Amino acid sequence: MELNIGIRKEERKEITEGLSRLLADSYTLYLKTHNFHWNVEGPMFNTLHLMFMEQYTEMWNALDLIAERIRALGHYAPGTYKQFSKMTSIEESEDVPNAHEMIKQLLNGHEAVARTAREIFPIAEKGNDEATMDLLTQRIQIHEKTAWMLRSLLAKS
Repeated sequence: MELNIGIRKEERKEITEGLSRLLADSYTLYLKTHNFHWNVEGPMFNTLHLMFMEQYTEMWNALDLIAERIRALGHYAPGTYKQFSKMTSIEESEDVPNAHEMIKQLLNGHEAVARTAREIFPIAEKGNDEATMDLLTQRIQIHEKTAWMLRSLLAKS
């Protein structure tokens, strides 16, 4: 049955392509954060271990919201590592960096996800897709706040 929600087919396709990139970035950052949660060491172990857990848990829940929005727009959500690796702007870490480097990499990752979400906003706005704009606004706020918190850990006192 043809989808008729007030957003043209071409606009829905363009929006879901952007949301798929956001999903890929979010999943890659989720996985990196979970990896760092498992492997962090050093004097800030407990603080970072707990912080990373809060961050990956929030992102895990967001993945479902993003994928379900893609489905609500009538498209299939990507869901494989191969698909995500082709779409993501987040670089994977091939080794286990020290805690300071973990913080820097996650900071860069959250800023990248915020940029990706921001790039999709005008596309959703053009399609009068208020639901996607609301989702993007929430994701931008969360990733910018998380980036600020991570940046604060790197500040010299």
